[in-house]
This record gives sequence, structure tokens and C-alpha cells, in this order.
Amino acid sequence: MEYRVLGRTGLKVSKICLGGMMFGAWGNSDHEDSAKIIDRALDAGVNFIDTSDNYSAGESEEIIGKALAGAGARDRVVLATKCHMPMGEDPNSRGNSRRWIFQEVDNSLRRLGTDWIDLYQIHRPDLVTDVDETLGALTDLVRAGKIRYFGTSTFPAHLIVEAYWTAQVRARERFVCEQAPYSLLVRGVEADVLPVCEKYGTGVITWSPLAGGWLSGTYRKGRELPFTVRSFVLPERYDMALADNQRKLEAVEAFAHLAEQTGITLVELSLAFVLQHPAVTSVIIGPRTAEHLESQLSAASVTLEAGVLDEIDHIVPPGVTLNPHDAGWRHPALEDQVRRRR
Repeated sequence: MEYRVLGRTGLKVSKICLGGMMFGAWGNSDHEDSAKIIDRALDAGVNFIDTSDNYSAGESEEIIGKALAGAGARDRVVLATKCHMPMGEDPNSRGNSRRWIFQEVDNSLRRLGTDWIDLYQIHRPDLVTDVDETLGALTDLVRAGKIRYFGTSTFPAHLIVEAYWTAQVRARERFVCEQAPYSLLVRGVEADVLPVCEKYGTGVITWSPLAGGWLSGTYRKGRELPFTVRSFVLPERYDMALADNQRKLEAVEAFAHLAEQTGITLVELSLAFVLQHPAVTSVIIGPRTAEHLESQLSAASVTLEAGVLDEIDHIVPPGVTLNPHDAGWRHPALEDQVRRRR
């Protein structure tokens, strides 16, 4: 396993990060089986685990905490989690305010069964909270020893720069990394987020390298397409009646043929592509089963030749996201046609 420095921190993390979204009710509800997946990843050299408070309403954090305690592995694992998403009906149990961050970091510490969190990430932008308040709260948590570093997730480039400027002017600790959506089908971050992170020495962790299952090998022409909970909850990303999703299916078919010609799997092609970008520190995989884990770990040893990268660019050009709904976050002004014209 290769280890890369996270931004300018000096902290070395495995280039494969084990994501915990599928641990718990959202994916694998068998806690013992999830613990076995975690143990296998650690045995393969993974020293980086990422989860979130809202994954299965905190169940993912609990599973990971117990697994690390059982394996005696807490000290050698870089443990990351997040806050921002709603954790109940209370309007203050969400967002990026000082009040909520202070409350939720303690909740995550309890669920994870640890005294500190290595990397605490803000899961999405919060346009009603001053970024200085968020940075101030996170800086105080670093100084209190509850977290070691903090980062962002799915922030646009201009908000990353604003946060960097605010940290300098207000003498705050800075965000050390950005967790960005990046895959063969979702390449929008190549246009701005990745260059900005390179310029400012910000580490990049990428999520959904298999594009929410589209690049797993199950979405192929001529096959009955899978119907999952995501298909029901996120029809804009999975409804095959939509032109954007038909474009994705065409691209997936082309990538599958390219992988076959290259002598690797579609999963390996997808992960290796993300890992090969010079701005990327680590890619998050989210296995639900041991088989999923093994199929993804093998990508760590794959390097794509220039001709393969050129063909990828031909199928989906650099900086292009085929379906804008896959980008993870859009400014609210773009969601309301009236608001933009008031």
C-alpha cells in the first residue's frame, strides 16, 4: 500500500481510504461482518477510515469504533468523520454553527469510542453561517485536543479560497483537505477544485469513485438495470428516462470495453483513474461486502498508461460532469428559478 502526505500536514494516509457509509442500516446491518471488512482493510495496509455522523444515524460510527477497539488498532488508524447533515428534527441539529459543531463532535467521540478524531470534516457548505464562526469553532476544538485536523467536503472552489483567506486574516487554523466527488463520470472538479487545492497545498480525498454504483459493472446495456433505494430516493441520478442518465449509460459501456481491452476490471479502471490525478491524496471506497472490498483493493497496484488516459478523455472530456445532479452540491440560487430573478 502506498502512503501519501495529506496536504501540508505531514500526516501520511493510505491512498485507499475505507469509507463507512455502507456500515449499518444503509448497507450492511451485520456488525460482525462489517468488522471483518474493516479488519481485512487494515491487513491490506489501509490506515485511513472515513465516516460521518449521519451514516445510518450514527450506527456507522459505532460499528467502526467497536471494530477498531476490538482490533486494538485505534492508534495506527487515521480516523475521519463529518458533521453538517440533519441529525433529527431540531433545526439546530445540523449545519456549521459553533453550537452544533461543539455538540456533535462530542456525540461522534462517544459513538466512535475514542478521545480524539484525526480529521473532522464539514460535510457541506452552510451559506447562512459565517465561515469565520465555523473556523473559530474548529480551531478551538483542535486546541482542546478533541480533533487533530479539519477539512471540507464537496465545497466549491470559491468557498475553499474564501475559507483559506479567512483563516489567514483571522488567525484561525485552516482546512487541510477537501473531500470532493470525482469519477470517470463526474469530472467537474478538474476545472477548479483540484487546481485550487494544488495551488494552496490542500489535500484531496475523493468520494464516490464508482459514481454511486454506475461504474461497478452492474449498469450495462442489454441487462436489466438494478433498482435500489437510491433509484427511488434520487431519481434524477438513476431514472433511465432522463437523457443525462442515458449519456452516463453510454459512457459506462465505453469504459467497460476500454477496461476489457486494457486487461483490468471496470472497477480497477475507475479507481486507478482517480488516483492518478496529481492533486488526489486518497480515494474513498465504500464496500458493503468482503467481495466488494477485494475487487476495489486491487486497484491500488494499477497504473494507467497515457493512451488509456487519452481514451478516457475522449469518452468523457476533462472537467465534464455528465449529469449535474451527480456533483453533490449546487448553490441554492440555482435550484429556484424565481430567486435568481428577484
